[in-house]
Amino acid sequence: MDNSHSQQQRGGNQIPLSPSQTPRMSKKAARDLQLVDSNSSNGHDRGLNIQVILRCRPLSEDEMSAKTPVVIFCNEHRREVSAIRNISHKQINRTFAFDKVLGPSSKQKDLYDQVVSPIVNEVLEGYTCTIFAYGQTGSGKTYTMEGERKAITMNGEFTDDKGLIPRSVQQIFDTLEAQNAEYSMKVSFLEIYSEEIMDLLAVEECSKFLDEKLKKPITLLEDNKGDVFIRGLEEKMVWTANEIYKILEQGSAKRHTAETLLNKQSSRSHVIFSITIHIKECTSEGKELFKCGKLNLVDLAGSENILRSGAREGRAREAGENNKSLLTLGRVINALVEHSGHVPYRDSKLTRLLRDSLGGKTKTCIIATISPSIHFLEETLSTLNYAQRAKNIKNRPEVNQKMIKSVLIKDLYMEIDRLKQEVYAAREKNGIHIPQDHYVNQESEKKAMAKKIACMGLDLELKEKQLMELQELYIYQQKMTSELGEKLERTQKDFKQNEHALLDLEDRFGQANATIKEKEYLIYNLLKSEKELIERALGLRAELEIAASEVSSLFNTIECKDKIEDRNKVLIQSFQTQLAQQLEVLSKTVAASVTQQEHHLKLIEDNMQSFASTKVEATEELQAQLTKLKDLYGSGFKLLDDLAGELDKISGLAFGNLNSEVSRHSSSLVELFKEVISEADAVLSDLQSNLCNQVEKLSAYGQQQLESHSRSLQTTQSISEATVNFFKTLSMHATKLSQIVEDAQITNDQKLYELEKKFEEYAATEERQLLEKVAELLASSNARKKRMLQTEVDGLRESDASVTFKLQQELSNVQGLATSVKDKWTTYMEKTETHYLDNTIALKNGKDGLEDDLQNCMSKARMGAKQWRDAQDSLLSLQRNNIDFVDSIVKGGVEASQRIHARLSSAASSALEEADGVTQSLLSSIEYSLKLDHDANGNINSMIVTCCEDMRKMRSSHDYQVGEIMENAGKNLIDDYIVHG
Repeated sequence: MDNSHSQQQRGGNQIPLSPSQTPRMSKKAARDLQLVDSNSSNGHDRGLNIQVILRCRPLSEDEMSAKTPVVIFCNEHRREVSAIRNISHKQINRTFAFDKVLGPSSKQKDLYDQVVSPIVNEVLEGYTCTIFAYGQTGSGKTYTMEGERKAITMNGEFTDDKGLIPRSVQQIFDTLEAQNAEYSMKVSFLEIYSEEIMDLLAVEECSKFLDEKLKKPITLLEDNKGDVFIRGLEEKMVWTANEIYKILEQGSAKRHTAETLLNKQSSRSHVIFSITIHIKECTSEGKELFKCGKLNLVDLAGSENILRSGAREGRAREAGENNKSLLTLGRVINALVEHSGHVPYRDSKLTRLLRDSLGGKTKTCIIATISPSIHFLEETLSTLNYAQRAKNIKNRPEVNQKMIKSVLIKDLYMEIDRLKQEVYAAREKNGIHIPQDHYVNQESEKKAMAKKIACMGLDLELKEKQLMELQELYIYQQKMTSELGEKLERTQKDFKQNEHALLDLEDRFGQANATIKEKEYLIYNLLKSEKELIERALGLRAELEIAASEVSSLFNTIECKDKIEDRNKVLIQSFQTQLAQQLEVLSKTVAASVTQQEHHLKLIEDNMQSFASTKVEATEELQAQLTKLKDLYGSGFKLLDDLAGELDKISGLAFGNLNSEVSRHSSSLVELFKEVISEADAVLSDLQSNLCNQVEKLSAYGQQQLESHSRSLQTTQSISEATVNFFKTLSMHATKLSQIVEDAQITNDQKLYELEKKFEEYAATEERQLLEKVAELLASSNARKKRMLQTEVDGLRESDASVTFKLQQELSNVQGLATSVKDKWTTYMEKTETHYLDNTIALKNGKDGLEDDLQNCMSKARMGAKQWRDAQDSLLSLQRNNIDFVDSIVKGGVEASQRIHARLSSAASSALEEADGVTQSLLSSIEYSLKLDHDANGNINSMIVTCCEDMRKMRSSHDYQVGEIMENAGKNLIDDYIVHG
């Protein structure tokens, strides 16, 4: 391959990092871009969130041998990570959600195929993309980005350990070669070590005093547009993937690494590897354009606990610098998520370089790496929090501008001219390459050194003459020394005296200085007080001017009020007539509602008594549980009453402020409005609160009864199923036992038959043997044996038959008993379900009818309230001059009421939850369910009596208050207001 392809591009050229500066071009070249798409960024690419990937490494061999507990669990399907943490002997689980989650069993290829491969395709489409790994030290960032150093086989294939950078390079070359595209590619490799930027591709300079190579820091600059670029950064043109692999190996070898307790090869710096691609395209008109894409691959140094990693001295300073830059990165992420006005990009060089990747025009992917070990839980939680916040950062990706051919050619010409100057400056004889200006500077320095040497020779002769003179002077000085010694002693005595006097003067000077400072402090306070008095006087003057203007506006308001009062008289007379009509309608509605409620409550009482008559059995345990439930309800509703009192207090205070402010403008009208509305609201609020309480109590009781019956039925059904299963099992075992007895009887008969046959054969044999000797004895003995054996066999058969008969009889009795009990139990269950359905339907019908009646009453009450609000609006329309201030007070009261209402809801829900818990404990046994019905009947009867009494009291109170409203309205509208008017 031509050596020009690998020629290093170095010197004073400025290589930008941000996509808006890739590549840099002159103003004239920019004007030539007439065929370039100015709106190259698509609409769907704007406002994209940063993609965050979570990868958890497996436990190391040391951790597995130590049996380190695992506290991090990954759910790749749900894309969630759970962290288990024990605080004060309590286990707390925290769950984090990300765009993708890869667990400890994931491979490098899985991460690349799912995440990085689509990003590389977008780079080839002309975008600038950034991928960086973030996490604590030892969590696998460098392994993820670079992989193992020797993970490429001899035939160029990857092993499973190869990282994202070489895989990205291979995909880029494979794609471009498959497209037969004309392209050029250049790479750069830099590191940030201790807040200094080092070029890993630059030639290292040798130290003059030490046999080591030094890396010279390079400068980070900004152009007039605020974009960041690096001056002097070396970029190498590459043509094959192997060239990039060699560059990676060379740069990685120069990177700062060290061994710590957490990682044998810990990265001590941040590394950014950039690939810039120019791809040639032709337009429909035949003009050539170059599409530019850029891929930034960032491997960050890990955050590190110095005590845990064992870092000392230099390593501790390195860890401190890394933690500082990562902390700045965290502050940048927080500022972007919170949409802060100031984002601290400039606090570190890392964030300045990543500025466009965080909230800019770049497509960014963050790979957060964590450890599953419990020893790194704090660092893991910190990484998870950072990564979760980074998900909310939005970038605005844009396709890079396409360049025309002339711009690239101009840049190439400039680079060629610079390289020619370096070549012409080389001296071929010695093989030393030096530019002309360096040579001129060295020659001038040599001439200056020669002149300096001549001057130094003349100075040397002059110094020798001076030395002779000084020797003579030295002899003379020795004589003078003795005289001066005597004078010195006298002078020392005088000096001590003067020193004491000086100390006295210093003491007096300090006292005088303190006095001066006190006086200066007093003067300063006097001046400050005078300044504050002047400012206060100016403020009082301004307030006086405002008060004068307000007095003049108040006089105008009074004149308007007089005119409004004349119109109010006519409206008040019509309001009195309408008030009397509405009160009469309301009184009739309340009376009808009370009568109807008493009728329905009587029906409920009758239904509950008939329902309770079917439930006879009761237990003391259920009564105790019901008492506990009643106490819980009482405490919950007591809290609701307290909160309701607080709500009334806040509402009264808010509307009191409203009435006091309105009374400044029209005292008589506001007094009337206050009395009438307060009394009407009291009546309506009492009616609505009573109706709401009735609805809540009856609804809760009905729901309680339904749940109780449902659970009782479920428990009974479960017991029925268990009993039926028991009888089935008993019948099955009885059948098996009967079969076993029959088999045993058959077996015994067979054995007895065989025994009888063997005995006969044995007797026949014995008879033949002894036939000649003892014929008669044998015959008699044989007859006796046969009779005895036949008797015993017959006895055994009879006994076995009787036992078998009795056993079969008992089994048949058991089966019959089981069948009869099963039938009785089935009949009982059917009757129980029928009773339950009848009771449920009756209870539901009664509940629905009562709820409909209560809803009807509530709707009528709301209608009355609406009519009162209409009357209130007709009066408030006359006070439009004060509506802004009144609205502010009303809004304050409404907001306070809403807060109290929220507290009421939470208290009621908590009370109901506790009541549900007690109710569930009551339903633990089916024997106590009947007692619950009986006690509930007693409670509902007492509740109905109380409700009837409350309704009668409410009716009498309503009639009395309506009469008072009529009397007060007539008095205020006719007597007070008209007389004073």
